[in-house]
Amino acid sequence: MARSRLSEETDDCSEPGPQLGAEALIPLERSHWPTLRSWFQPERPGPLVGLHAIQTGRDGIGVDRWPDPRAVFAWSGANVGLAGDPAAFGPDDFPKDWQAMVDAPPEFLPLLRRLAPDLASWDRIISELRAEPTYRVPRGASVRRLEARDALLVERLDPDVAWICDTLGGPAGLAASGFAWGAFVDGKLASVAASFFVGERYEDIGVVTERAFRGRGLVPACAGRLAEEIRARGRTPSWTTSTDNRASLRVAEKLGFERSRDDVLYVVGMPLPEPARPPERKPAEGSRGENR
Repeated sequence: MARSRLSEETDDCSEPGPQLGAEALIPLERSHWPTLRSWFQPERPGPLVGLHAIQTGRDGIGVDRWPDPRAVFAWSGANVGLAGDPAAFGPDDFPKDWQAMVDAPPEFLPLLRRLAPDLASWDRIISELRAEPTYRVPRGASVRRLEARDALLVERLDPDVAWICDTLGGPAGLAASGFAWGAFVDGKLASVAASFFVGERYEDIGVVTERAFRGRGLVPACAGRLAEEIRARGRTPSWTTSTDNRASLRVAEKLGFERSRDDVLYVVGMPLPEPARPPERKPAEGSRGENR
């Protein structure tokens, strides 16, 4: 995934934030973020951009006005969550080169289509794990929680799987987050499962495997260990994948995930992640083999 143009942030959130066209989105200091919790509830499994920002401090939350906002704009990595009144934002409030995957209620769709005539939809299946996961660690592999000392190993992951770090602050942030587990083969980090979105009730799992190590059962091992830990935290693991990503769907089923609902993300200004599709077209054939 490409990193969002809106994810650049200074340590002092009172500094100017992302500029959305002629009008400036008002970036809120972190101390104000929890006051917007109700904007992202009731919580449900799947994309949790706003709650993830509140829970982890990544990356930012902005509003159309403060106090008494009419609409809220949360972002983490290349992921954006919109809530509130779409009329609070206009096409001129967004940059022309905006790049993001947007989770938004249906009433935002007309605005998004005005912003991006080539807007694409990415149909998703969201599942929940309501019992202990079923998995085993393959022979010759070891699985453990990643730590800060693993940052260089995470940084060395192939670029096509580096998106796993997107919502946790890059390789160093993911390694030190406490939300990621890795599978190691001959000392090499071969697979990673991480809480891509962290909510209050749910954590949505993202998984990747280096191409040379795929097909060895490393993903279920990593995701299973992470799912156990999520349940120990008193939260429910969720699994989000494309409707035609058969490999990811099989892994989720083997782990014990059960289908919860269907969903869609809107892709703005960036290539469609396979196996995504343009709106109102038949799904493309093929599968990435991961649950993003």
